[in-house]
Amino acid sequence: MNLRRLALASTALLVSALGLAAQTAAPASDSLTVDAAIKRALQRNFTLEAGRLSPQIAKDQIDIAQSAYLPNFSFSTSRGISRTTQDGTTPGTKVKTGDTRLSVSEVFQTGTTASVSTKLDRTETSYLSAVNPAYNADLTVSLRQPLLAGAGLEVNRATIKRAQIGLERANLGYEADVLDIIQRTENAYYALAYAREQREVFKFSLALAERLLDEAKTRRQTGVATDLDVLQADVGVANARRSVLLAEQNVKDSEEALLALIGQFELDSAVGTVALPSATPEMPTFASSYNAAKLHQPDYIAAKLLLDQLQLDARVAKSNRLPDVSVGGAVGFNSYPSATSYSSAVSSALDRDSNSWQVDLTVNVPWGQKADRARYRQALATVNQQEISVRSLEQSIEVQVRAAVRAVETNTETVKISAQARALSEKQYELEQARFSAGLSTSRRVLEAQNDLESAKVAELQSKVALRNSYTALYRLEGSALQRYGLSLQ
Repeated sequence: MNLRRLALASTALLVSALGLAAQTAAPASDSLTVDAAIKRALQRNFTLEAGRLSPQIAKDQIDIAQSAYLPNFSFSTSRGISRTTQDGTTPGTKVKTGDTRLSVSEVFQTGTTASVSTKLDRTETSYLSAVNPAYNADLTVSLRQPLLAGAGLEVNRATIKRAQIGLERANLGYEADVLDIIQRTENAYYALAYAREQREVFKFSLALAERLLDEAKTRRQTGVATDLDVLQADVGVANARRSVLLAEQNVKDSEEALLALIGQFELDSAVGTVALPSATPEMPTFASSYNAAKLHQPDYIAAKLLLDQLQLDARVAKSNRLPDVSVGGAVGFNSYPSATSYSSAVSSALDRDSNSWQVDLTVNVPWGQKADRARYRQALATVNQQEISVRSLEQSIEVQVRAAVRAVETNTETVKISAQARALSEKQYELEQARFSAGLSTSRRVLEAQNDLESAKVAELQSKVALRNSYTALYRLEGSALQRYGLSLQ
């Protein structure tokens, strides 16, 4: 009966000490949920701040590619004077000339190059002439179309299509950065929650060790305990204090690690109360997680888009290995030489008073075309390399998903087992404490039971954190963290 009363008293002390430790440890600042931490990270993280620029850079690359098919304007004007001195009976002359040119050219996505140009000339001489000053104008329209190499919409649109795929890859790269930061933030959050709860476990162990020391001193005064019992209890207090100091250091390190992820130069800020989520997510299956990973994981999708880009390059290289054959044509309209003003020269040219035309065929074939053929072989080999990389990545995803699902299953059972072990250690400690109070045990055995209880509590905390981290790793593989937290990158 005496042992039973002592056990009940020890249990009451355990419960009250736990409540006191929890009240003492509760920070005054507001609580910080894992959802709030993730949202802060998405807004303030340095990596994401830099990553947000990548899609904009890729978007500008589309404008650069499209600019190759925009009209190009050209304008030039010149003035000149030419003088000759009198030579015998040949009088000296002075000729003033003016030349103005305007042209517009454009390359179309079929490979066709079209240009329209006009020219105005003015010539004024010092000698007698029927028309002085004389004006001349012309208007020329020309076209050139490649027939083999460089011909067709697919080849000429390849640069634009490649840039558009590049934008998709940049967005996926940013999404991958976001998923990485979410995973790191979750891990840092759970690490902080673990560090703080571990600190409370160590503080509770310190309180028990101090109580044991007081009891040992009292028992020594009554002659029930020895100096060795007091010394052992005193060493137990010192070890418990060391554990608390190390736990405090771990808490500070964990707080700063989390603050570095969710803010910028905010390491002195207070982190509110954090806690491991109480709800356990649904147990995953390999089939659903693997399918989700292949559908949503940005790294895998980006790898397939890179394959699309390389296939475009291969088609362009295939076109370029063909002979350079093009057909061109031009028609020109000129003014009569009797024009006496700019307006009359332009009017005469537009009326097609004088005209000319030409058609040409150009063939350019490098000897053997070794370089173009080699580039095509290189492009095909690069495509094959990327196809292998995509298959390898798919297998890697399968292996990682299998391991992640097993980790969740294993850690789920580990949490249950560690909870049972902790409950057993609590009962063993209560019994040993009661035996010590009854003079049937030593302080050393009580300290051993206390250490076992402390280890069991820490092991239970570790198993809970490991379970949360295994879910986080699985969600990263699935690419599903954004949907689970209701976040959007738009």
